[in-house]
This record gives sequence, C-alpha cells and structure tokens, in this order.
Amino acid sequence: MAIDLNADLGEGFGIWRLGDDEALMSVVTSANVACGFHAGDPLTMTRVCEQAASRGVSIGAQVGYRDLVGFGRRRIEIGTDELCADLLYQVGALQACARASGADVVYVKPHGALYNTAADEPDVAHAVVRAAALAGDLPVLGLPGSALAAATEAAGLRFVAEGFVDRAYTPHGRLVPRTEPGAVHHDAAVALEQARELATGRVTATDGALLAMPVHSLCLHGDTPGAVELASSVRAALEGDGIELGPFVRP
Repeated sequence: MAIDLNADLGEGFGIWRLGDDEALMSVVTSANVACGFHAGDPLTMTRVCEQAASRGVSIGAQVGYRDLVGFGRRRIEIGTDELCADLLYQVGALQACARASGADVVYVKPHGALYNTAADEPDVAHAVVRAAALAGDLPVLGLPGSALAAATEAAGLRFVAEGFVDRAYTPHGRLVPRTEPGAVHHDAAVALEQARELATGRVTATDGALLAMPVHSLCLHGDTPGAVELASSVRAALEGDGIELGPFVRP
C-alpha cells in the first residue's frame, strides 16, 4: 500500500500568509485545508482548492474549534451537537470551494486541540465522526489506537492512521503537547529519520522506546520553518527507499 504525504495548508487569514502552500502542493499527495474556524478564509480556501485540483492532490477538510485567536490550539468546552454542527458547516464550506475548482473534499481531519481531544474522549470523537458521516461518509484521518479510530470504525467509516514527521511522541503513543520542550522536531535530520521510521510502522518515543505505529499517511506541518525543504527531503528519501507514494483517497 502506498504511503500518503499530507500537509496542513491554507492556514493564512486575509492578508496574512502562513507557510508556502503552493510550494508544498508540489510535494504532498493530500492537502488538509483550513476551513475558516481556526485559520483560513473563503478566498484562501478557494485558491488552495484550485492549486490542489490542478496538481491532482486530494483535498481534506481540516476542521477545528472556533478559535481564530488561538489558532485552534485551545480546547473549547462545547456540546457535542453544536460541535458536530460546527464541523459539518466547515466541511460544507470547503466542499463548495472544492467543487467550484472541479474537485471534491474526500476526507476529514481534526486540527490542533480538537485532534488531541478526539484522540482520547469518545464523546468528542463521535461528534467528529458524525459530522464526517453527515458530510457524505467521508474517511477520517487521525492517530492510530485512538478514540477517534474506534468511533470511526464503529460507524462503518474508513479510518486512516496518521504519523507526524516533525512531532515528538510520548511513551503512550500520543503527541507531546506543544507547551512542553522538544514537542516539535526542529532538526531536519531527526524529522527525516522519524519519517523513515514511521514508514516502516514504528516510532521512537521520548523515553527511547520503540513503539508500533502502523500508519498510512505522514503529516508535514506547513507552518514550521523549513517546511518545504523538509517535505522535499522526506519525499526524496522515501522514494529512494523504494516506498510508493500516493493519496489514500484519490481526488
């Protein structure tokens, strides 16, 4: 099975740009597009969808809490019905932009605090999955062995396990919180080695333990310094190792 390379794109807002969407689009096979609640705006969403459509990159809805100020990295206490409606709204907005570009939204990925909360809290996970189901039984991208994985599979939807090239892992297989030192790998060599490791279904945790981490998609954060160079290096290294690359859902 091919390994997918995904990146969080379209995370600017208005005149502010975050990352180089166009350059990353030439490297990745799937684009997690911000839908306006944690970042992004209608014009940015449309432009990113147009770029993805022109390059054959799959489009996913990167949905999050309504938190522009905190970039979606702050947990918000919200009822599950309201959360589901918020997520469905985001997917629908991006779907309109994608279809105007001749493409479709083909999966859903939670962002930031929602991603981490859905990994451990079944109620939040079910809200994410219900939104994905209502939006057209879309596949869900997330951490393997998580509450989100269990909820997705219980609903009869496809769950796609994801690994992070530039994030550190706890001994329990969760991402080290960004508030802690060493949560993000800024050393390109370390991130590149982790990408190769994840492609073989393993990852080294912060305590040195080698964890089983079977994944079908690798995430390359677009907002980290040197993201384009790292993404290009990761792609070249995996292809050099004889690993086939391709989206987990064809556009």
